[in-house]
Amino acid sequence: MIRLLVVDDSALMRKVVGGIFAAEGDFDLAFARDGLEALDLLPRFAPDVVTLDVTMPGLDGLACLDRIMLERPCPVVMLSSLTGEGAEASLDALARGAVDVLEKPVGAVSLEIDRFAPVLVRTVRAAARSRPRTAHGLAARLRARHAALAPRPAPSPASRPPDLGPPDAVATGIDPDQSPSVPADPAGGLVLVGASTGGPPALTALLSELPAGFPWPIVVAQHMPATFTGPLARRLDGLCALTVQEVTAPAPLVPGRVYVGRGDADVIVVRRPGGLMAAPAPAQADYPWHPSVDRLVESALDLVPPRRLVGVLMTGMGRDGARSMAALRARGGRTIAEAEATAVVWGMPGELVRAGGASVVAPLEAIAAELTALVAGIPAS
Repeated sequence: MIRLLVVDDSALMRKVVGGIFAAEGDFDLAFARDGLEALDLLPRFAPDVVTLDVTMPGLDGLACLDRIMLERPCPVVMLSSLTGEGAEASLDALARGAVDVLEKPVGAVSLEIDRFAPVLVRTVRAAARSRPRTAHGLAARLRARHAALAPRPAPSPASRPPDLGPPDAVATGIDPDQSPSVPADPAGGLVLVGASTGGPPALTALLSELPAGFPWPIVVAQHMPATFTGPLARRLDGLCALTVQEVTAPAPLVPGRVYVGRGDADVIVVRRPGGLMAAPAPAQADYPWHPSVDRLVESALDLVPPRRLVGVLMTGMGRDGARSMAALRARGGRTIAEAEATAVVWGMPGELVRAGGASVVAPLEAIAAELTALVAGIPAS
């Protein structure tokens, strides 16, 4: 049995989530109406997983998450609204140690349940097998608070922990028509990065270690709703020496830039008169996860010699990216899979390793160095 604690101030949502998992037959359920009640239940119920509403009166979801990670760390799946404020809070939750964030049903819950239920069950089951990360500096942040219910202080730039980006950071976009010197093709080659569950903190760890002069463009397919990918790109842009942008229109692939695919759609590599570009593409039924890692890699293989491609597959449930990156390696490209020891969920990178498609298997903290070494060893021509 999987012990699941459902925390939500909405009686309707507690009923909906409880009904979904009661129907599964292998969940032991407990419920809390707010963060304080959840903390009281935590040592007595000892959950394997917690689903936690982001917005609650009193002790809100972020403050409750901090306390869970400090007092009894366990996998937490946040349930969030689709508002811009909810998206920022969701990314904050991921940086603080949450395994994943799901959109709450909107409108008539009964009409959304068929879409919501299988995603929620799949995510919670993956979370139960996951390896949650505790955010850097968590204990110090909590000690600095006068009380659990005190407002969360805004950290200064000097004291901000490395895994929390400034929420008001602005991503720098590229206008293809105004770019004065877009190369016909990206110098040297192209890096393709795929991630899902646990991906935003992993992307932060990878991209923040790369210098502004990194010689290849980087295109990222991170499974995430469209509401979250813009804030994610802005947050990464504020944390990294590289320029990071969300792909909302075709953008020329320029060295030293990172292109984050827009959620609920795909990001692909296309050729235009000015050269190669990262472009948004409508989701296709053939690819069940979006933005699709497999579709991104396949589009790049159609246009770029495999020897000038490096694929990086990081934490995430499922197998998206494993097939295409294994093909990339078989055709002469290089690939890096995140090691099981650091992956929140060793699904996608594990499938790549089992398929014999990983040139390198490395823990998260070593991936930037491995990527830099691979790129430095590949001729530009």
